[in-house]
Amino acid sequence: LDSSKSTKTMSENLLQFVKWLVISTILMQSNVICGRESHFRAIFNFGDSNSDTGGLSAAFGQAPPPNGITFFHSPKGRFSDGRLIIDFIAQSLGLPYLSAYLDSVGSNFSHGANFATAGSTVRPQNTTKSQSGYSPISLDVQFVQFSDFKTRSKLVRQQGGVFKELLPKEEYFSEALYTFDIGQNDITAGYKLNLTTEQVKAYIPDVLGQFSRVIKGVYGKGGRSFWIHNTGPLGCLPYMLDRYPMSPAQMDEFGCAKPFNEVAQYFNKRLKETVGKLREELPEAKITYVDVYRVKYTLISHAKKYGFEKGVIACCGHGGKYNFNNRERCGASKRKNGREVMIAKSCKDPSVRIIWDGIHYTEAANNWIFLQIVNGSFSDPPTSLGVTNSRSRKTEF
Repeated sequence: LDSSKSTKTMSENLLQFVKWLVISTILMQSNVICGRESHFRAIFNFGDSNSDTGGLSAAFGQAPPPNGITFFHSPKGRFSDGRLIIDFIAQSLGLPYLSAYLDSVGSNFSHGANFATAGSTVRPQNTTKSQSGYSPISLDVQFVQFSDFKTRSKLVRQQGGVFKELLPKEEYFSEALYTFDIGQNDITAGYKLNLTTEQVKAYIPDVLGQFSRVIKGVYGKGGRSFWIHNTGPLGCLPYMLDRYPMSPAQMDEFGCAKPFNEVAQYFNKRLKETVGKLREELPEAKITYVDVYRVKYTLISHAKKYGFEKGVIACCGHGGKYNFNNRERCGASKRKNGREVMIAKSCKDPSVRIIWDGIHYTEAANNWIFLQIVNGSFSDPPTSLGVTNSRSRKTEF
């Protein structure tokens, strides 16, 4: 009997030790990446759907299934089958995934907040969301939200109680990484108004002037470390290819529309110049310009080389040359025989596809892109966010 009890006790102790070991490992991995601790205490993100982790969903309704199926296994406010680049950035720094500022249910802002919403633009749009699809939460509004969040966080933490633990410490605002990924919708907005490419280019300086003012505003609030993505190859998105058909001469060998990519490159050139001026005007700021355009275009144009397939064809959609229908986007359903049936479904294996829903990227593509930019190879200056796992699909090109 004593022997039986002793064996049982040893088994229980062993089980407790294994549990402790697993929990300790998870905690260590969440705070240290390959032995390197992050020097950023928080992340504050500004942007559009490329980095929205639930803002638009909180305000206007959840992104429908099958969004989120790969990692979260249900919709999680992201327009993707899983995680976004901003999620991988947070993970690499040992920080939690960012809660959307607009999401009041179950959010923890102790290590930052996400002010991005899908459909956001730098310049406020003179339309409603129902008219144009663009979010009313433009970049200037996001800055107002951030400014208010900073002020109220300090006041609420001083009051103590449970909310003290859910908001960032005051010093975190100066020790945070400020990430920006916005501008894509400012370009497409012009085409929706039937403007020519030259007319779109003509208003880009104004867009970047407003962008610059927000960066200066964040700097005035104590922000010092900025990580700014340029815009991706618009001409490779089914959303643009389906809506604005091009002649064969206007298409490149990889199925992308050259005019749209050229205006994106023009935007990026001017953005880089704007960043250069900001460095001169904000001497204490560390501003990193990240060329995600080059990385995304390389992935799409050499999909098979990097383990992907069907470069410009959407994974989740319904019909058409690009598996994209603007009236029946990913998750769209129709009523058949008295019940709702999803007609715009996910492809069988999102892990080998690049474009998720005709506008956004799959988790696999987002992860691949992140792994290329994390070490600073595509940054000016070449700033690294940290060391990645040796099993990653980091690729030299």
